This record gives sequence, C-alpha cells and structure tokens, in this order.
Amino acid sequence: MPRKITVEKLIEKIEGEATLKFHFEQERIDFVDILFTSQRGIEQILQGRPTEDALVINPRVCGICGHAHLIATVKALENCIEGLEISPKAHIIRELTLSLELIQNHFKWFYLTLLPLLGFGQRLMVAAEASRRVSQAIAHLAGQYPHNSYAIVGGITSDPTPIEILSVRNILKEVIAFFEKHMVAADTRELLRCEKTEKLLAQEGDLPQLLNLLLQKGWHTEGKSFDRFIVFGESSYFRRGKSIKTRIQPHISERFVEVSPNSDSLAQNVTYKQKYYETGPLSRAMLLKTPLIKDAHRRYGDSLFSRILARSCETIQLLHHSLELLSKIDLGEPSWIEPPQNIKTLTGEGTGAVEAARGSLIHHVKLHEGRIEKWRIITPTQWNLSQGTREMPGVSQQAMIGATDTHLAEFIFKTFDVCSVCTTH
Repeated sequence: MPRKITVEKLIEKIEGEATLKFHFEQERIDFVDILFTSQRGIEQILQGRPTEDALVINPRVCGICGHAHLIATVKALENCIEGLEISPKAHIIRELTLSLELIQNHFKWFYLTLLPLLGFGQRLMVAAEASRRVSQAIAHLAGQYPHNSYAIVGGITSDPTPIEILSVRNILKEVIAFFEKHMVAADTRELLRCEKTEKLLAQEGDLPQLLNLLLQKGWHTEGKSFDRFIVFGESSYFRRGKSIKTRIQPHISERFVEVSPNSDSLAQNVTYKQKYYETGPLSRAMLLKTPLIKDAHRRYGDSLFSRILARSCETIQLLHHSLELLSKIDLGEPSWIEPPQNIKTLTGEGTGAVEAARGSLIHHVKLHEGRIEKWRIITPTQWNLSQGTREMPGVSQQAMIGATDTHLAEFIFKTFDVCSVCTTH
C-alpha cells in the first residue's frame, strides 16, 4: 500500500502567515492545501464611505506594497471620470515612486526571505540599508513612506524641488553601486545586455552564488507550474498581456477575471477564463522577452531558478529605468489638474490595474453620488496562491507538487514572494 502522510506547517515571514498542509504519497508531495486564516476586511470597511477615503484606507491594505494599492486606487477612481487628464509630470512621478517600491521590495525578498532559508545571513543589515535608502527616495517625491496618499484624482499633491530630484538620483546611483558590489560583481548595464545564464553564473556576488547553489542541490528545475503568465498593469516599461510558454497575446480584459470563494481559506481564488495564471516578475519578463530570462526559461522552464533570476534582473532594470524617468520630469508642469467632474459627488464605475512587486494588482470600484457602493481588490498573491483542487491545482500548488520535503516546498512557496495580508484584505 502507498504510504500517505499529511504534514501541517505554519509559514511566516510572508507579511503575515499561512498554513500549508503537505500531503505526501510515496515520499513526494502530491497536493498542498494553502490556508489563510485571518482577515482584515478592507473591502467591507470601504462600503458607504466618501469616495476619497479610499486614498487613505487602501494604502494600508499592506505594509509592504501600500504604494501600489494607492496608485491602483487613484487609477480606478480616475477611470470613473471621462475626459480626465493628468500632467506628464504627475504621470512620471507616480510611475517612478511605484518602480521604487518594487525595487525595495525585491531587495527585502532576496536578502530577508530567500537567503536565510539557505543559511546565508551575513549581509542582512547592508541590504536593509539599501532598501531603506530607496524608501527615502519615495519620501522625497511623495512626502512620506510608507502609507502615503500623495496621488489624488487629477494628479499628485507633491511638488518636488531640484534638490529633491538630485537626492533621488544620488540614492539610485548608491543602490546601483550596492547591486554591483554585492548582488553581482559586474557592470549592471552589461548585465542587462547578457543573453546567457552561463555568463552570469561565472560572476561573483550573492545572486550567482545562490543560483549556483541551486544547481548543486539539484533544485534548479524544481517549482515548475503551468507555464502560463499574465500581466495587467502597463507603464512606460511593463507590457500588458498574457503568455503561454512563449506565445504572447497582448490583448486581455479584466472582464474575464473570475473571483470565487474558498470554503477552507479566507483568501479567494482568481482565474482568467477559468484558468490559473502566474503573475509577477517572471511573467513580466516573459512578456518583455528579456534575453537572459528567455535563456533561463529555455533551459529550466518556469522553475524557481527562472523565478528568482527574473525578480533579481527586474531590480536592476527598474533602477536604470528610474534614472531615465527622473531625467524626464519637467518641474515647471502642474502637479494637479482639476478634473472635469467632482469626485465628491460622482456616480460611476472604474478599474485600476498596476504591477506591484508580486504581480498584477487590480482595484475595481462602483460609486454612487460620491459614496463607495462596492470595492473589489484582486491581489497578486490571490493569483499565485489560489487554493485549487487536486484535479485543477493553483499556480503555487502545482509548483510544490513533486517536492520531496517541506523545506524545498517552503522555498518554492516563497519564491512567489507571498503576502498574506494583501490576500485577506
């Protein structure tokens, strides 16, 4: 008779916690239950409140990616108003601050979540300082961080000075220097042009060291899921669309997104046309056809190796892209333009989608006479950690199936950069 065992494990250091029930058969995981057991109820808190309350409440959905919730919120509200325009200055600064939030998230994930699982902890404080400096850059542009509400309907409330722009530029250069000294001992612009994983693996630094360790442990092909990727947020850098393996479809619509309750967990399931899709840096890289990630995917598929490499490469891509955005800001332009309709009395419906650190974040709102009738939030972790069935498992469930022990399964789980709080808003 096949030996069947269930092992229950509390997973922490994921901005909250989750319980995983690992079901083993013949010493391999054949299914995983993913349970989120606490809820904050932000969607219910918003009901009936004045419209602009959402700009203060929604950034507090999460202590890690609150800025993404702010930008998705303001986009949803602005989508309710026909003919609304914001200045190029406001548009660039919004995108810049969101990119900075992704950067500091990625550093925390790599150094505070992943490396300790493999016994590396020697650079925690240095990495925390790099992340702190990026948070300071956001504060220069948005007034404070975290939980700022500087993005409002019609633009932004901040008006950065030339000194603040210079300070942000200096911080970005500092963080690029950190990346080149510690993560990869190489010129980052050369790294962006790199097309072969062997070239990266031959370098010194924390990233090549981690990836080489995965190869040595035989983990490099672990964590494969469905090879289906989706991206809803769009910017001057990210591309919207979906990809199945390498076939890209640029036209997708939020109306095909389906949310369903889960009787065993307080997190809801999310599908697109009744299929589970992975979202996050690997999905974004597949849509952008990033050469290094394409090579890793060709060799190792949608494995934890490719997932880790995609997030790390995105860090340096966004650092250099942020420098470009900074150079395009015209401080003489207005920060705010009065909307053609008053949001305080508006009736309408709108959707805002952005790319958060963990993937696509969608906010949808229905307004009635300046009050919030309904607010729906779909987070990246809901995409990646949907609790499917044995016949149709979710993305991370599929990735953990076949693992030989809970330590490997937890590592796979955390390569998705899980956020429990966002998921049970």
